[in-house]
Amino acid sequence: MAILVTGGAGYIGSHTVRMLAEAGEQVVVVDTLELGHRDALVSPSVSFVQADLGDAAAMDAVFSSQPIEAVLHFAAYALVGESVSQPLKYYRNNLASPITLLETMQRHNTRQFVFSSTCATYGNPVHVPMDESHPQAPINPYGMSKLMLERVLIDCVNACGINHVMLRYFNASGCSDDAAIGEDHEPESHLIPRALMAVTGEAPPLTVFGNDYPTPDGTCIRDYIHVLDLAQAHADALSHLRKGGPSTACNLGTGTGVSVLQMLKLVEEVTGKPVPFSFGPRREGDPPELVANPAKAKAVLGWEAQWKDPRRMVESAWRWLSGPRGGRYPR
Repeated sequence: MAILVTGGAGYIGSHTVRMLAEAGEQVVVVDTLELGHRDALVSPSVSFVQADLGDAAAMDAVFSSQPIEAVLHFAAYALVGESVSQPLKYYRNNLASPITLLETMQRHNTRQFVFSSTCATYGNPVHVPMDESHPQAPINPYGMSKLMLERVLIDCVNACGINHVMLRYFNASGCSDDAAIGEDHEPESHLIPRALMAVTGEAPPLTVFGNDYPTPDGTCIRDYIHVLDLAQAHADALSHLRKGGPSTACNLGTGTGVSVLQMLKLVEEVTGKPVPFSFGPRREGDPPELVANPAKAKAVLGWEAQWKDPRRMVESAWRWLSGPRGGRYPR
């Protein structure tokens, strides 16, 4: 039985694919390569299909080629600003296409689904740290598209027999420790790689959005979770479903917040160079603090973040950016 990983050539997907393959799993990756990178699939045993999840015929062909035991679903657009200006693009890709995938799973009797969701389904925090009981009120189409698919999955449990684990990430960070695979987005919007690129001159000076928040240093606080911890959470979620565990949703974070200025200080310490930046106005919709309560993931999945030191996260990202690939896959 194989595991199908959608978006497996992307940032988090590729790290998860590598972990599963090294554990002896048979992995099939489906990716359009619009945002993913073929060179991120470093395990020779992994099968790759370039296809769109919204193509029902292509999905049927994948499921007919070999029995698929479970699906790990990463494929999605994830730029908040773009989702506001192009909502239909996000609802088609993040909701309509996965529904085609779920219909294919139903036809082929595949009953396990691990969903790469997001803390953006919560919207502005009512309380911090945020647990899974926090109200879900997204403030942008990206978060809403993810929440809508969560609701579809809930309805699919009894109606279709498809069980799920929904993993709500906080701020993904870091890269593989050996710098074999890493984070390569175009455009790059994540703070750590963006700050590192500002240091090397690959990107213009950083703009820090707001320094008047009600936080100790006036900048936003976020919960940074290492990509290898995210990969492990998907493996643990798959194990949970294989054992007959019930459908559930879990937050993925460390439970500790780091401010923007604290993170920039760590970047300076790791690189030995100052981060060129200036302060700009707040971005609309940026809450002062987003921190996870990850207790449920530990209780239900047996998962707990191992990379809790943000300096180590910066160091692993720096190894990728300054390593043999130079932080880039071939274009």
